[in-house]
Amino acid sequence: MDHERVLRDVTVRLPTASTVPEACQWTVAALARHTPATATILLRVHDRLRCVAATGAWQVFSHVPATVDGAARHRPEPSVVRRVYASGETAAVPDVAADPDYLPVRPDVTAELCVPVRDPAGRPIGVLDLQWSGPVTLAPWRETAERLADRLGARIAALGGPPAESRSEKLLRHAAAFTTAGTDWDLMTAAIAAARDVSALSAAVLVLTGRDGPRLGAPTDTPGELEARIRAELAEAGPATLDRMIDRAHRYGSAYTLGEAGHPPTEEYLPLTRAGARTLVAVPVGAPSSGGVLLVADELSLRPDPTTVNLIELLAGQAWTCLDRLRTLARLREQASSDPLTGLRHTGPFGQRIATATPGRTALLAIDVDGFKDVNDTYGHQAGDRLLVGLARALEGALRQGDELYRTGGDEFVAVIEVSHPQEAVRIAERLTEAARRTGRTISVGIALPRPDEPPERTLHRADQALYAVKRHGRDGVHLSAA
Repeated sequence: MDHERVLRDVTVRLPTASTVPEACQWTVAALARHTPATATILLRVHDRLRCVAATGAWQVFSHVPATVDGAARHRPEPSVVRRVYASGETAAVPDVAADPDYLPVRPDVTAELCVPVRDPAGRPIGVLDLQWSGPVTLAPWRETAERLADRLGARIAALGGPPAESRSEKLLRHAAAFTTAGTDWDLMTAAIAAARDVSALSAAVLVLTGRDGPRLGAPTDTPGELEARIRAELAEAGPATLDRMIDRAHRYGSAYTLGEAGHPPTEEYLPLTRAGARTLVAVPVGAPSSGGVLLVADELSLRPDPTTVNLIELLAGQAWTCLDRLRTLARLREQASSDPLTGLRHTGPFGQRIATATPGRTALLAIDVDGFKDVNDTYGHQAGDRLLVGLARALEGALRQGDELYRTGGDEFVAVIEVSHPQEAVRIAERLTEAARRTGRTISVGIALPRPDEPPERTLHRADQALYAVKRHGRDGVHLSAA
């Protein structure tokens, strides 16, 4: 193999390439004339090495993560390509089966040569990867590939560097990030940042319908001056204006301004112009009854195009799907941790709560409804259920803010309260008995405060023993377990 000829053939056209993809395509095409190896060039685009040119492979990986971030379970598979980019050192692999980082492209590959593509300052901007399926002497190819990569890197730098991330690639990246958001706040801030990034406009605000009326979604960490002014104007405008914005978006669909002077906005958008917005894209989010509107704006008079609006619509749809999933999961968790009859939390969260009890300060109040079995036997279970619901509301009303009430059995409740001394717990328990009497029923209450190093289950057992002491002495009373 005449490697000098390979260099001449590959580099002769590089000075005439007018774009980075063109320079990369010419490089792999010329290589294909001299070797049966598959040739791939990947360049750093945002946080990934994206395939810019390839030849000779049935299937090509379109991108490889440039770094390994996040929790281990989210880390991508290792690859020679990523290793070479991260280290800046060439990898010559004569037997891919012996390299744990080899990422299979096709089953017959035997050897791989991967060299970094650097800018004139020596910083890696990508890789040139060659893979053979037959016998090959890698040493001469290593020198040739490194020289080619240096010339390609210089031409890429002369053309302005690796290609910028396209808007569709941005959309894909942000949509993937939505799926990892853990809270509504995280998702809304991610959606606003994504809208600004994809649209290239400077401000974005979410307006969402809520049970108490429309509200502004969470701001980003760095909202910028225009976004801050828009949020202030919308807050000042009030719910009626926000409702009209949402209604307009869902009634008529997405809309955008071309930014010409002399064309005033409709009334509901006046707060935006007062804030300084001169360009606006408004996209409906979710369902009319539960969604909202995404407003993306700029203080310059720009000209958004239909493609920009379409991308923001896709982004809004993905964000809403993820937000709906988060809210559904939250409802399911709430249902799983709550008693369906009374709405009180039950044994699962109760166990977690008493595990954090503070000795001498956290009081457990074991509560039992006096004569509840007689109600069920005489009037039926529906009457018993109504009694429990009414009693739960009465007991909640008698507790202080921050006190917690759990239903732990059929007619059994436990209140967990923080007190400064045991007699304070007794006074709270007496308030509960008075509240129960106002409903026409009576309760018995046993109290225990955790001792140092006492297991929570033992403290609860002492509260139950105190409760039984009340039962033995006529019910409708309070008893404090010995310290």
